[in-house]
Amino acid sequence: MAGQLGIEVLEGNVYLHNKQSALSAADWSRLTTYYETLAPEMLSDTEKVAPAEDWSIFSVHKPKADTQVISSTLLVDIDSSKNSIYASDLENPGIYRYDNHSGKQLFTKLQSSAIDICFPSSKQPEMIITCMGGMRALDVTKGQIFTLSPQNNSKPRLISDNLTRPIQTLPLDFNKDGRQDYLVCAFGHNRGGLYILKQKKNHTFEKVVIREIPGATDSIIRDFNNDGWPDVMTLFAHGDEGIWLFLNDQKGGFTTKSLLRFPSVYGSSSFQFADVTHDGEPDIIYTAGDNSDFSRVLKPYHGLYIFEGKGDFRFKQKFFYPIHGCTKAVAADFDNDGDMDIATIAFFADFDKRPKETFLYFEQEKSASQITFKTHVVPIYKDGRWICMNVQDYDGDGDEDIVLGNFSKGFLNQENVKPTWNVHMPYVLLENKTLPAKSP
Repeated sequence: MAGQLGIEVLEGNVYLHNKQSALSAADWSRLTTYYETLAPEMLSDTEKVAPAEDWSIFSVHKPKADTQVISSTLLVDIDSSKNSIYASDLENPGIYRYDNHSGKQLFTKLQSSAIDICFPSSKQPEMIITCMGGMRALDVTKGQIFTLSPQNNSKPRLISDNLTRPIQTLPLDFNKDGRQDYLVCAFGHNRGGLYILKQKKNHTFEKVVIREIPGATDSIIRDFNNDGWPDVMTLFAHGDEGIWLFLNDQKGGFTTKSLLRFPSVYGSSSFQFADVTHDGEPDIIYTAGDNSDFSRVLKPYHGLYIFEGKGDFRFKQKFFYPIHGCTKAVAADFDNDGDMDIATIAFFADFDKRPKETFLYFEQEKSASQITFKTHVVPIYKDGRWICMNVQDYDGDGDEDIVLGNFSKGFLNQENVKPTWNVHMPYVLLENKTLPAKSP
């Protein structure tokens, strides 16, 4: 905080940087005294119903692990069209493919590790690859965005290499000119934001700013107001945390609407837009749990949230389940019973007292008045430490499978805690054993 206010604190002494300082020394002293007086020694844990420990509807499949390598997986995803798993790790820049959980094969070489893949579709024939440029939260870290045609084994085509730590890229034609543009979340540190790479007639790209605030984490593209034009909903973390809606003004820009705001210590980590309450109004599924900042203590407000849609882009908290260090949630009808279930991972879990919560499966139960889930601890907490997760039908049997990526290099916030899990396993696949839903 001191640095942001133009104040330097060195060995207990306060130094003001002339006109750059936003507070006087006296005001700074009063501010720090306020926190020191009122801040608790530790945060109280939140009571909750203990989950069941079972496999529920899943069975696990594992690739052969290289026992000489500590896993540093940053990306896992399922290509359901090829029954393959794609992965990228910190130590080997590039994307690797696993077929039938056999040894990895190099799919394409990259300048740095990939963190996001967007697979081809009818509207986007090429694969989109996002490389963050490195793990360190520095504004000088430049990532790259590539497109790649998977049919002819061509080299990746560079779209951009000057964005600060990009972590997600999605295709869209925001101005309806028939040329493919790209929406990019650039997390940054003190810089970053939400951008569009607008394709010009000569097929070069111009950066268009939607919101230039660091922490752009996750976006959804949809026609939210049903006017026939693509809009954007985005989660911002890091500082000014919250979820914003950007409505296409049909003139090459967007109008901004704030939907939800969160305290800057929450560590917002993921969100989805889906009808969990099955009332016809989409809800927001949100996780808080990024704990790699200045306050690396266990936080009782980390976990899984559901904000119920009330219409007219209004949302009210309906559900909370505390999960230390919750990193991501994916909602899907995993058991094919007509309602939304949820899978979560927690990279910054309580490895001392609650190591089993690194992966949880929330099976929605039928209720006329409220959202209720049966929570399952699927016993894979000894197989890895999950930093990434994706969901697709891997085996083509009509239900959603889950792939989890293991990152075991550092980031242990708790003192005297050492890995008790397999640090060599690159990923695991949770195969869904649910039978496909019967047609009415």
